[in-house]
Amino acid sequence: MSTMFLICAVLGGSIFVIQFLLTLIGIGGEALELEGDIPDDLDLPDDTDFSATAHHSTWLFGVLSFKTIVAAIAFFGIAGLAAESANIGDAASLVVAIVFGIAAMYVVHWLMLFIYKLGVDGTTKISDAVGQAAKVYVPIPGENGGQGKIQMQLNNQIVEYAAMTSETEKLATGTSVRVVRVIDDSTLEVARLSA
Repeated sequence: MSTMFLICAVLGGSIFVIQFLLTLIGIGGEALELEGDIPDDLDLPDDTDFSATAHHSTWLFGVLSFKTIVAAIAFFGIAGLAAESANIGDAASLVVAIVFGIAAMYVVHWLMLFIYKLGVDGTTKISDAVGQAAKVYVPIPGENGGQGKIQMQLNNQIVEYAAMTSETEKLATGTSVRVVRVIDDSTLEVARLSA
């Protein structure tokens, strides 16, 4: 058993360290071993389960990746060696090694998800503005007679967009408005907020 634990610890640990170093210098860390490609412009809700796959496999198979398996092998070996050095017996050492290997696999999986969420593009999209309240910054001519500008808080940022309105009267600076729709990729249609 000692030989098996030692081989797993050395082999898994070496690959794990090499992967970590390569990720630090920017090689191979971008994929994060997630199932499938997630397009950059895809809006994902905060509770998206990244472990789900297109063929509805079980949650366990969503956790399995090269990095999680390497971590499981490394910690299986390390925990097995530690348990054997504590003289708790072969069967108990094997159980401890399996438990620590599975735990390491899940911890690495959740760390990869956390790192992925940190890297998700936080760019504010103009479509996020629809339905939101804003203030007129540059007066907006009435009856779609021209563009003005609005300011609003969107995704924890203060943003400014060109705006038009179909209201009959001009919207003066400081008027509270609500975004009705997106006209194009840089212009919104707004309507006066009723008092």
